[in-house]
Amino acid sequence: MRVVVAGATGAVGRLLVPLLLDAGHQVTGISRTLAGAERVRRQGASAVQVDVLDRDGLRQAVAVAAPEVMIHQLTDLSDADGEATDRLRRDGTRNLVDAARSAGVERIVAQSISWVYAPGEGPADETVPLDLGAAGPRGAMVDGVRALEDTAAEMDVAVLLRYGILYGPGTWYAPGGAVAAALAGDPDARFLGSIEADLSVMSFVHVADAASAAVAALDWSAGPVNIVDDEPAQAREWLPVLAAALGLPAPEARPGRQSWARGASNALARSRGWKPEHTTWRSGFAAQNA
Repeated sequence: MRVVVAGATGAVGRLLVPLLLDAGHQVTGISRTLAGAERVRRQGASAVQVDVLDRDGLRQAVAVAAPEVMIHQLTDLSDADGEATDRLRRDGTRNLVDAARSAGVERIVAQSISWVYAPGEGPADETVPLDLGAAGPRGAMVDGVRALEDTAAEMDVAVLLRYGILYGPGTWYAPGGAVAAALAGDPDARFLGSIEADLSVMSFVHVADAASAAVAALDWSAGPVNIVDDEPAQAREWLPVLAAALGLPAPEARPGRQSWARGASNALARSRGWKPEHTTWRSGFAAQNA
């Protein structure tokens, strides 16, 4: 198929483009920088330099590429700017969907997140509602995700990949990344998240598994799908393992938990044939050093 990847040079996108090419698809990667577009071309794909917030420029670029599928992997997290990412989720998705529909595209595969579910016990599956009553920064994030998913759902077929916390190359959790800096005591380390070793439960997914899910989702039916590994875990469990993999001291265990932090179930994705290569963060964190 002819596929356009928005966010082709992000942590997931840079792994996704080669997978799509290897599967025989014709790929056009979108990057907002010249360097990013050149990187996509070096991978063997076509590329276009355009900012997805440039509504007219994006529409023209998508029309020229004439894709059959749009893949949305947009974030703006290099500076740990949650507001910028929320804007991409709202306005960037709006522009992508409008450009895709104008070009006759019927299917979109869009990156969402799995830690936006309403509070409850046990890992959330896709039937659990979003945490729409949340306040403060979390409320803004959930509203951004809702806008992304609602806008994507205007397409004939919208597969919404609710990724767990991404780790692996190019992420905050990689060796030399922002989380490592924070664990080492750097007060200027910037990332969205926590290194409190408390009872809050989260789900992870390696970026390579996130990319493989995006390829698999080209054939999936519409709706949200959690893309997470097999083991949701409390921070007091996963943080010491991550710290050891990074060669850093683990934070002291603490009581308490974020009420919304419950992790997610990957049963639906597995039922569709997706299986994470890194089935648990326990081995996945260490594999980052390989």
